[in-house]
Amino acid sequence: MKHLIASLSLAGALAATALPALAGSVAIVGGTVYPVGSPRIDNGTVVITNGRIAAVGANVAIPAGAQRIDARGKVVTPGLIDAATVLGLVEIGGERSTNHAAARGTINADFQPWLGFNSDSAYIAATRAEGVTTVAILPQGGTISGQVALVDLDLGSAADMMRRGPVAMAATVETGGRGGEDQDETAGQQETLVGGTSSFDSPAPPISRGEAFGRLHDILKDARFYAQHAKAYDEGRARQLIASGSVLEALGPVVAGKMPLMIAVDKKDDIATLLRFAKRENIKVAIFGGAEAWKVASEIAAAHVPVVTGAMNSNPTSFDTLGQRQENAALLRRAGVSVALIGNAGGGDEEQFNVRNVKYEAGNAVAYGMSHDDALRAVTLAPAEIFGVADRVGSLGAGKDANVVVWSGDPFEFSTNVEHVFVRGHEIHQESRQDMLTKRYKNPGTNIGHTQP
Repeated sequence: MKHLIASLSLAGALAATALPALAGSVAIVGGTVYPVGSPRIDNGTVVITNGRIAAVGANVAIPAGAQRIDARGKVVTPGLIDAATVLGLVEIGGERSTNHAAARGTINADFQPWLGFNSDSAYIAATRAEGVTTVAILPQGGTISGQVALVDLDLGSAADMMRRGPVAMAATVETGGRGGEDQDETAGQQETLVGGTSSFDSPAPPISRGEAFGRLHDILKDARFYAQHAKAYDEGRARQLIASGSVLEALGPVVAGKMPLMIAVDKKDDIATLLRFAKRENIKVAIFGGAEAWKVASEIAAAHVPVVTGAMNSNPTSFDTLGQRQENAALLRRAGVSVALIGNAGGGDEEQFNVRNVKYEAGNAVAYGMSHDDALRAVTLAPAEIFGVADRVGSLGAGKDANVVVWSGDPFEFSTNVEHVFVRGHEIHQESRQDMLTKRYKNPGTNIGHTQP
């Protein structure tokens, strides 16, 4: 409990240190600009006005009175997007009262985890300070885990920070935990899609992979039935269905082919089965994890299915991931697959307090064969396209929201620092927990929040 109070005290302190947003226009001048989706611009300018990007180019008129940021010798990119986190949903993995990512049921399609989002999370400032301006927050548990939302790491309340939700439906056909040393121990528990400790008290009996796909088929079948017979069902004049009306209604956009089902799956054969399943069910899917996806890269590309995966882990964590390799993302991209990079080193911390490390996933992907442009796209425009928000974020272009980062050098290098972060046009200078701890131990008498050394 002492650690919980200290963490909450730090969160309050972090919220109080934010500086006011800049007013008027801002011109970022002279940098190497990577718009993503269009060629690099040397000696480029990005103009921000009223929260939006007003202009991007090499010869851009700068509004009178605009504040200038000298970016000569620096790099300008869109804000990074991490496509799989529990940021703001899980504050302390071992403290159940701070876990708002997990649902207890098997079919949780109506679960909206963002309703429990903590806008004062101590991890947000550190994440944003490393150039991540948007995150997807994912639910955990069950065959259908719940709805996925996108959050901008701006200041304000949870409602203020919401970009869009839902943008996808999270699901799994895996019969055990997703990696880590406790893979065998968790094989009989309710599955978790991302993150740390499961919040379930009692294990669910393990099921075969075939049964998992069959269960998913039954769920989608009943969701279609409900969409066509909602009134009759609500009046008690229809057959019994697998879940409640509200759950099946939430699956409406999925069965209508309007929203992707983001399914956790790793094994080559299961991925191939999923592609056939999606075609037969006429639904949009995205592969989450995809450890062995490189083995069926051409089939994934032909099906136009995106893959959300990492580039840090080459160690198998289960029989499903025996073929895992760090070249996975590069091989997929080379085959024409849309790839969004996330943390996959294991242990859950990439989804919680190390969300900021997604830039190193991109750097690692480059080291293992992905082009630099593709790696940058995989942490900006690709996730924006997967979640249907590419018209607003993920690239730099006139009219788009001004989520912009100025870097001292290559974003994927360890020696590079973030010098300016704009979220929706606000430049945010907020001390992170790490900043405050650095000050504390450089100056032992410094008090942080309400805690004492």
